Formats: sequence, C-alpha cells, structure tokens
Amino acid sequence: MALVFLLARIVLGLYWLQTAYTHLFKSAGLIGYANMKGVKSAKVAVIGSGLLALIGGLSILLGIRPHYGIACLVIFLIGVSWKMHAHWKIEDPMQKMTERINFTKNIALAAAILALVAVAQPWVYALNW
Repeated sequence: MALVFLLARIVLGLYWLQTAYTHLFKSAGLIGYANMKGVKSAKVAVIGSGLLALIGGLSILLGIRPHYGIACLVIFLIGVSWKMHAHWKIEDPMQKMTERINFTKNIALAAAILALVAVAQPWVYALNW
C-alpha cells in the first residue's frame, strides 16, 4: 500500500506542478479568460493561484508539510470553482453544462485532496522537513 500511495502522490503532485507551470509561465490565455469571467486583478489572481498550485503540488509530491499543501490546493479549487465555473449564472445550456461539469469536478477533487488529511503523518517515502 505504501507504493500505491507514493504512486498516487506522484501523479497528483505532477498534475499540480503542471497546473502551476501553466499559471506561472504560460499565463496569457488564463489571464484573458479570467478577465472575461470578471476577475479583478486577473494577472495577480492567475499568478497567485499558480503559486498555490506550486506549493500544493510540491507538498503532495514530496510529502513536506502536507497539511499546508492540502490547504493551498483546496483554497485554489474552491476559489477557482466559485469564480470561474459559476454555472448558476449562465443561461446558455451547453456553456452551463460545461461549467457545471468543471465546477463539480473541482469540488470532488477538493474533497479527495481533503481526504489526505486522514493519512497518518509523516507520510511514507516523504521528505520530512
């Protein structure tokens, strides 16, 4: 089970590091999208969310202070979901469905990440700083 947990951490951590990379180094499209969604200070929001993803991804991947990483990722997911995927504000049925799928996916991902709080620490194969 320790290896399964490590594999899951690697996959999850790398997912968040890829998200962070996009937010921090390929942000133009995300900033435009955030502006379109009415996000104030879109550039700051995109970079800030990228930093949350970076901290969370490294924390999960390396097992360093996982409670902080979990908190960063949950904050990221709730903030992004609430502002960027507000399906309840949309009239167009296709767009509404797409946003509802993204919203519920993010909330489910937040719940799954929160479940990591229940895993005893220190995590196996973790860097314990």
